[in-house]
Amino acid sequence: MSGGTLVFTGLSALFFMGLVAWFSYAKTRGEVDSKDGYFLAGRGLGATFIAGSLLLTNLSAEQLIGLNGSAYGYNLSSMAWEVTAAVATIVMALIFLPRYLAGAFTTLPEFLDNRFDADVRRLSVLLFMAGYGLVTIPSVLYSGSVAVMQLFDVPGLTGLAYFPALVLTVIAIGVSGALYAIFGGLRAVAVSDTVNGIGLLFIGILVPVLGLIALGGGSFTGGLSTIVTQDPQKLNAIGGADDPTPFGTIFTGMLFANLFYWCTNQYVIQRTLGAKSLAEGQKGVLLSGFFKVLVPFMMMIPGVIAFHLYGPGLGSIDQAYPQLIRDVLPVYLTGLFLAVLLGAVFSSFNSLLNSAATMFTLDIYAPARKTMPDDASLIRTAKIVSIIIALFSFAAAPMLYFAEEGLWQVIRVFTGFYNIPMVVIVIMGLFTGHIPAIGAKIVIIFHVIAYGLLRFVFDEAMDLHFLHQYAILFVIEVAIMLAAGRIAPRASLYVRPDNARVDMRQWRFAYPTAFTLFSCVAGLYLLFSDIGLAAGQGFQPLFLTLVSALGALNLAIWIWSALRPRAI
Repeated sequence: MSGGTLVFTGLSALFFMGLVAWFSYAKTRGEVDSKDGYFLAGRGLGATFIAGSLLLTNLSAEQLIGLNGSAYGYNLSSMAWEVTAAVATIVMALIFLPRYLAGAFTTLPEFLDNRFDADVRRLSVLLFMAGYGLVTIPSVLYSGSVAVMQLFDVPGLTGLAYFPALVLTVIAIGVSGALYAIFGGLRAVAVSDTVNGIGLLFIGILVPVLGLIALGGGSFTGGLSTIVTQDPQKLNAIGGADDPTPFGTIFTGMLFANLFYWCTNQYVIQRTLGAKSLAEGQKGVLLSGFFKVLVPFMMMIPGVIAFHLYGPGLGSIDQAYPQLIRDVLPVYLTGLFLAVLLGAVFSSFNSLLNSAATMFTLDIYAPARKTMPDDASLIRTAKIVSIIIALFSFAAAPMLYFAEEGLWQVIRVFTGFYNIPMVVIVIMGLFTGHIPAIGAKIVIIFHVIAYGLLRFVFDEAMDLHFLHQYAILFVIEVAIMLAAGRIAPRASLYVRPDNARVDMRQWRFAYPTAFTLFSCVAGLYLLFSDIGLAAGQGFQPLFLTLVSALGALNLAIWIWSALRPRAI
């Protein structure tokens, strides 16, 4: 990248990021002075901001680089992590969200206190804070910084060695992202995420279009013909045992991992807890599910295009997307791309920061005080905690450089320490009334010990995919809680509180929309299979039959929904 191009890219990126910052400030001015305003956006988030924030919170640089790299090196099997998440958004919208909003909970640990006791609340905060602070936040900063350095050759441009350039990039990204979370609260995070999300969708669609045109020698249809007729196995999403994501894992541990992420993970669900009504929350969550089914086209097809353009000769599969960007994206859009890339990193970082500060302030600091602190004190504490966590992450993130080959393994291992027990405890807490707090405590302690043994002691002896291990632990821990409920049930059945502060009328089209979203997931797997594009011989009769049946079912359900009387 020449000096002139660098200056243009930098200035245009600053311009776009400045627009996002100004818009976020204008939308949040005067609205973050109260507890609900700072932590839950005043319980006033609409569907657009919820969907936009969920999209950007979930997608970051590691998906752009990693998913395209997986498609380049293998096939589309890893789309399961993104596409099947749409099913979890359906569960969140229809089952979990109505119960969360009915209780007017600010945090998930607050619900666990209400359902079980204060000790379960503290244990859950401990698990979340350890996971966020030690692994998730530093890894988001690190992977985002590595992506920026790969795409824009920061060491070469600055004249610094790799590690000092990494530290500089981490701090620059971290400081910029932290400003939203520290000073603007959840609403600033949601607003900035939504604007950046529009940019991500634009770039995400543009890159594969430009890539196909380049592959087809100037013809979009020519490029499309190439990827569906040459090496069509690259378009297969039905992963085998040797693929990055075996198909069978979708129905075991991945199911529970997605339920945790979309239904019980504080930094994801916090924007849904700020919905201005149940209907708006359901619209936002389901819309984010539709964005997830677009991910294979935006973040994996470019990897397939890179395979056809460059062959298998790139030094690393993670170079596929950066190389494609350098070759097909016009210079005048590089600044926008950098702004979008940084926006995606900011989103995950500032969402994690905001949620960590929220949990510490509302679930540790406030309950420990003899009298409830006023809103100003809570907000001030949250800002101080955010700064401390941010500074810690600036120091921790570059250290991941020294374990670079094991980065994804580190993330995978430490997420497993808290995702399964959280989803077990929340599910059992929501749908049973007799299970006592001791059941939740035993599950947390059991899981940490059992999972630690599986990953660090018996790892080499266990010839079982880690997602299948998730499923086994889930079943065991559900059994533990049911046994606790039978041996020592609560003195009185738990009754969910009805403290709703927003309109709790369900969105009229929630169920037909959910069915259409589920149909899109099924349709994608049919499309990217041996009866679809992966056959390399056009669509098979079975594919056309199944897709037609899905279409007819959707049409019937939508007609029924439109004609049935509205509930008053």
